[in-house]
Amino acid sequence: MKSTFKLFIAFFFVMIGFNSLNANAQRPMHEIHSMLIFNFVKYIEWPAETKSGDFVIAVYGDDDVYDQLSTLYSQRQIKGQTTNIVNIADVADINSAHIIYLAANKSRDFDAILEKYDSKPTLIITDKSGLGKKGASINFKEVGGKLKFEINQSTFDNSNLKVSSQLVNMGITI
Repeated sequence: MKSTFKLFIAFFFVMIGFNSLNANAQRPMHEIHSMLIFNFVKYIEWPAETKSGDFVIAVYGDDDVYDQLSTLYSQRQIKGQTTNIVNIADVADINSAHIIYLAANKSRDFDAILEKYDSKPTLIITDKSGLGKKGASINFKEVGGKLKFEINQSTFDNSNLKVSSQLVNMGITI
């Protein structure tokens, strides 16, 4: 009787584990991107001149990512600064930002963003194949059915951003 009960408890916990893994696998991509964007901040150091005023995250082209970031993170502080998450309708609307997230459907505007922010301390995160090699700091990429991210170390160097070796080791260096 005791061994049957123990077997039932073990089976129960295994099933809970599988169900939570499946629940995470079913998360919408905008939720995953939002969580990753926020977590990247922990591994990046911005220069001293960017540490006053609001910490600005600009989202261009994905209302769901904007809504998710706003809902979860707009009341939090990032690196001691008040978080300001802005939804951008046009590249010209981006005045200054610590992070710019460029959705795949707006990737045609990547060159304009890169021209405007190429040597500024702005983390440019994209979601379109090839943009990591073109100069995005971080680019989301699907590999073998799993979401991964590319890290362009030369872009970090050019932007005067310091990226932790821990983040570099988690990503695909290009």
